[in-house]
Order: sequence, then structure tokens, then C-alpha cells
Amino acid sequence: MSDPRPTSGFHAANADPSATDRLAAALDAQAANPGVRRLREWAHSRLAARPGERALDVGSGTGSETRVLAAAVAPDGAAIGLEPHPGLRALAERRAADADSPARFLEGDALALPLPDADLDVVRCERVLQHLTDPARAVAEIARVLRPGGRVALLDTDWATFVLHPAAPEIRPALASVTQATAATPDAGRRLASWLSAAGLTVDDVGSDVVLHDPRSVSWPIVRGLGTAALGRSLITEEQRDRLYADLTAAAEQGAFHLSVTMFAVVAHRPG
Repeated sequence: MSDPRPTSGFHAANADPSATDRLAAALDAQAANPGVRRLREWAHSRLAARPGERALDVGSGTGSETRVLAAAVAPDGAAIGLEPHPGLRALAERRAADADSPARFLEGDALALPLPDADLDVVRCERVLQHLTDPARAVAEIARVLRPGGRVALLDTDWATFVLHPAAPEIRPALASVTQATAATPDAGRRLASWLSAAGLTVDDVGSDVVLHDPRSVSWPIVRGLGTAALGRSLITEEQRDRLYADLTAAAEQGAFHLSVTMFAVVAHRPG
């Protein structure tokens, strides 16, 4: 059963075909970030998908990591990307075809995976749980579809670690409040291990990395989004917003702009 109150733009109920390009651009930019690349490589190395195995990428987005799994399980295995957003799913299929990748993509919901029990050797799920109001249920679904000995890697953000500098001390609480309101479960990163344990899985390793933005250029889509949201909720004044923008611009000119957030990854397996 689907979440009756979807909170993410990636959710099928919120899918706007005209927004696909914007979503894809955001995902591509994230994928290019050194911190994201390092944590993804760490998770893939711990998952160690092997030829002949069956793998699932929950919330596959543009399909980049599904293609990594497909290459690892080739030639006799299978890698499936589960993506509820039709525009992103179509893009993932095109990119896989262009790359001559055997990765396949299905429509589906993380809360009700369209797969039988004990069907998979490997599952990865990146930055999906933060968008769910019941992430523990999604992790239980992952545990259900794993075979005994099957491995899972969860990667997600902890929005309490978000840092924006320089920002006047008096508006920092407002910015923190707005930042954490962007996700249904903003502390997902720190809760990954507990969800996995509650689902009956054994935690094997924990990793983290910092998603750090370019200090020489203000990340305006994010910054303006925060400023607009904080102003709209009457948490800051227009003068405070404008001062924030000016301070960040000046800092970037000196190579001192700072925007970062920490991502965590946990690898576990199903005993048996």
C-alpha cells in the first residue's frame, strides 16, 4: 500500500513530467559530488555484488547505481532499479540503453516491494528513507525480499548536520528548522542501523562522508529555497534574508562559502 501522504517530489503521486529535467539535474549534480561518490564506492565495495546474483536498487533515480550493480552481477545475474517517478524511470531506461547496460527498471513503492520473499542477494537504497513517513516499514520490506546471507546497503542524509556559513547567529535556528522540514524523516541517517536491526538483519559496517559544496560559489538553488521558506514562515525578515544572501556572496568571493551535510551508510546482512 502506498503512503497516502507522499512527501517527496520523486513519489509517483507527485510526479510532474515537466519537473523531470529539474529532478534529473539535481540528481546528476549530487552524483558528481566527491563526498557522494566516495560513500557510494564504499557501499558498493562492502556489498560486493557478484556475477550471477540478483540485485535491487530501491529509488533508482537516473539509474546510475543500478548500472553499477548490473555490471557487477553480469553476465548471468540481474539488476533491477525500482523507481516510482515515471519521468526518471524513462530517463534511466534511456541511459541504460545508451550504455548498453542490462539494468532493468520497474515502477514500485518502497513500502510494498513488488518482489517475492527471499528473492534477492543484494539491495541498496539511497536517500529514499528520509522521504518516507514510515521508513521502518520500507526496511522491513527490504529484509523480506533478501535471501539468507543477502546483503543490504542503506545510504541517507542526516539533516541535523546541515551547515551554512556565514549566517548570522540569530537566524541559524530558523534555517535549521526549515532545513529539517524538507524531509519527512530528517534524521534518517542516524537511524539506519536501528531500522536494520529491528528488521532482523545483522549490521556489518557503518560509514559516512560529508557532502561539501564548492566554497567559491554560492549554491543558489538551495540557499534561495531556504531563504524563501524561512521568510514565508515568518521566521526571518526580508532584511535578514537579504543580509544572508550578501554575506554568502561575499564569502564565496573569498573562497569561504560553506554548505555541507553529512550522509551515512550502513551495510547489513540477513542471517541464515
